[in-house]
Amino acid sequence: MMAALELKDRPFKIREDDECFGDLEAVNKPEAIENEGNLVSPETTNDGSVDRKGNPALRACTGGWKSATLLLVNQGLATLAFFGVGVNLVLFLTRVLQQNNARAANNVSQWTGTVYMFSLVGAFLSDSYWGRYMTCTVFQLIFVLGLVLLSLSSWQLLTKPTGCGDGKLDCMPVSTGGIMIFYISIYLIALGNGGYQPSVATFGADQFDETDPKEKRSKTAFFSYFYLALNLGSLFSNTILVYFEDSGKWSLGFWTATGSAVLAILLFCIGTPGYRHFRPSGNPLPRVAQVLIAASRKWGINVDEENLYELKGKESAIAGSRKILHSKEFGFLDKAATITEKDLIQQTPKNNPWRLCTVTQVEEVKCVLKMLPIWLCTIIYSVVFTQMASLFVEQGATMNTKISSFHIPPASMSAFDILSVAAFILFYRQVLVPVIARFTGNPKGLTELQRMGVGLVIGMLAMVAAGMVEIVRLKRVSQGSSSMSIFWQIPQYALIGASEVFMYVGQLEFFNDQAPDGIKSFGSSLCMASISFGNYVSSFLVSVVMRITTSHNSPGWIPGDLNTGHMDRFYFLLAGLTVVDFVFYLTCAKGYKSIEVENSDTEKEDDEEMLRRV
Repeated sequence: MMAALELKDRPFKIREDDECFGDLEAVNKPEAIENEGNLVSPETTNDGSVDRKGNPALRACTGGWKSATLLLVNQGLATLAFFGVGVNLVLFLTRVLQQNNARAANNVSQWTGTVYMFSLVGAFLSDSYWGRYMTCTVFQLIFVLGLVLLSLSSWQLLTKPTGCGDGKLDCMPVSTGGIMIFYISIYLIALGNGGYQPSVATFGADQFDETDPKEKRSKTAFFSYFYLALNLGSLFSNTILVYFEDSGKWSLGFWTATGSAVLAILLFCIGTPGYRHFRPSGNPLPRVAQVLIAASRKWGINVDEENLYELKGKESAIAGSRKILHSKEFGFLDKAATITEKDLIQQTPKNNPWRLCTVTQVEEVKCVLKMLPIWLCTIIYSVVFTQMASLFVEQGATMNTKISSFHIPPASMSAFDILSVAAFILFYRQVLVPVIARFTGNPKGLTELQRMGVGLVIGMLAMVAAGMVEIVRLKRVSQGSSSMSIFWQIPQYALIGASEVFMYVGQLEFFNDQAPDGIKSFGSSLCMASISFGNYVSSFLVSVVMRITTSHNSPGWIPGDLNTGHMDRFYFLLAGLTVVDFVFYLTCAKGYKSIEVENSDTEKEDDEEMLRRV
């Protein structure tokens, strides 16, 4: 390690036949660094990333698309496993555990919400203590454990007799112990997948050095391909696995999901030598508390923007983070960084952060506060999105699912959502971005905030389409079933898919870009947390709507027999809420000011160069 430290501030060169060294200490060999009497710098990253031994990461040996591709495949396989459980969970609850439609929809919403709530746990551990790699590894192991337990319990305890739960053969009542094991297993799956998701998204982005113009473009593209991998991974679950599960082969479906998760973690571990890492920055909660307490102690002073405290040099007070430039928003927090005479007399400023904080530390808190209104406005969209896994499936189950003698599993219709996502990602990146960039002056085409706004509008249209389909479906009910083909659901699934490309990919890019270096995983987890709260809000709305609409002996909007209800009104309610949310979102987005780090000028020049190339 000493050799690496000695070489830190002097240039050196790697010999052509020694392109990759096991660690940076190898570069200290005289024959490796000598070149006509001169020492030349190696190709190391400039964003602070390190290799697995803690040395500055070499571009030729670490990161890039080689490592990112492994993580994309890992994400696809993990998603296949997750949706192998989640996509048909509502039918498992109604057919095997014999729950009614409203209760099953609520349970799915609560479970899905818990999945993404655990993303905050994973993000916290990743940013503070474990780092992205360790967090991904630990939570993937928990994920596999939950899948194994679910597969065993389904095989031995839940699906009795064999083949039950296919919509024709009823299952035997499940024991209390069996139900407990089932819920333990699916919430282990929720913990494992939830804790893993934000870390792997950020870990994949870590493989690209954003200080390099070429790698910065690759980093932007990574989020689109990450979401594409997520959807392609679920395609197998939403077609093949969902067919087996819908036909009563639940154990086979769950064991297949388990195998996919095991393969995912093996591939993840194979890439270990080539990953780039960022050191965890420590618990952010004390940093936030220090800013708030320091600001409250100086509540009566006037802020002098010319007299704000910051460390000298390139290093910030937060380990592994770049300095953040001062912003004018939430000016009362600047009191925490204002140097007073008392600070100069009684202490060395850096010794007591509970009284005097750096500008970077204050700006970290400001960044979170600025992102929260945007994040809150995404929750209603997640309410819209979650209907695809619950009410869309229940709606499809009451429609004509036959093509000749072949039965189409209702949950498999989400394949059209996946195909829509894949098509719109490619269409947006290859067609829309170059065209829009020439008009907007933004090399990305639309800004992340603009893309999220477009996603809200398309999500609203999806609810209108679903409501219109439900109106027609109810008109065609005869003898307890509707003659309307399930393929009339394609527009609502396709619109949801298109909205995801704009909303969720935009969210991943926005929160990762706007989150300070010390809480990058937290930024990615905000996207997951939006889905989490969306599921909880959806569950709450369903409960409230059912309580109100079942008065006076009415069956309600979403009864056990959907043919006696008015689910179309619930869809239109969501469309109306989305319109109201869009108005608030426009206000928040219009006033948002982006984070500026110390090398922002260089990044702006890189953006201008990217635009010229477009």
